[in-house]
Amino acid sequence: MAFVIALAGKGGTGKTTVAALTVRYIIDKTKTPVLAVDADSNHCLNEALGVTVHATIGGLREESLQIIRNGSSRPGGMSMEQMFDYQVQQSLVESKGFDLMVMGRPEGPGCYCAANNIIRKYTDKLSETYPYVVIDNEAGMEHLSRRTTHKVNLLLIVSDPTVKGIQTAKRIDTLVDELQLEIERREVIINRVAGNEGMQLEKRALQSGLRVAGLVPQDPLIFDFDLAGKPVFQLPDESIAVKAVFNILDSLKLR
Repeated sequence: MAFVIALAGKGGTGKTTVAALTVRYIIDKTKTPVLAVDADSNHCLNEALGVTVHATIGGLREESLQIIRNGSSRPGGMSMEQMFDYQVQQSLVESKGFDLMVMGRPEGPGCYCAANNIIRKYTDKLSETYPYVVIDNEAGMEHLSRRTTHKVNLLLIVSDPTVKGIQTAKRIDTLVDELQLEIERREVIINRVAGNEGMQLEKRALQSGLRVAGLVPQDPLIFDFDLAGKPVFQLPDESIAVKAVFNILDSLKLR
């Protein structure tokens, strides 16, 4: 069974950047394949990883529903479930060291729960064939309340260097307890720290009962890469963000 790492946090914390660097860390340190899951309807993990998405779970679901509505025939006489299984397998983006599965944005009203259920089902199913799974969840806490994130070994709650970010991290931590989610460990990462505010925020987080895995400094290279349209996955080893994230993950001893 895979070691599952999920990321959560409010919008704008740099959660997806940390997710991409986590994928890179696992590839570099363990030399084993990773299943990356973009469970955000507004997907952008592929951009951080530097790959192109050709199909999403939301889009495939819409296509399947259209086939049912139109009464269209299915290839090879496959059942809808068999066809969807095949489509999901084909939708995986394959790259060196990792595969990527993307939820995407369903078109129809009320489709998000269904798409999330599909993501959860196939994450569980595919995790049997990967040593590691990294799930980049959407901003906020709704994915937790919908139980998209479950059976997780490590939940990384990413905060920006603000009191509001720490407060959101605490609410996420509390919600995990309230929903009794199967999450073994929870750690907070305070991202984009530019000065001494990191130590004060870490103290506040600890006082509220949170575990802080570490701080990630503001990295001008990330801004430069964004302007140039380069994926953060390709940041150089000397990047201060890469060094900080790798040091944090080293300290967490994934397994």
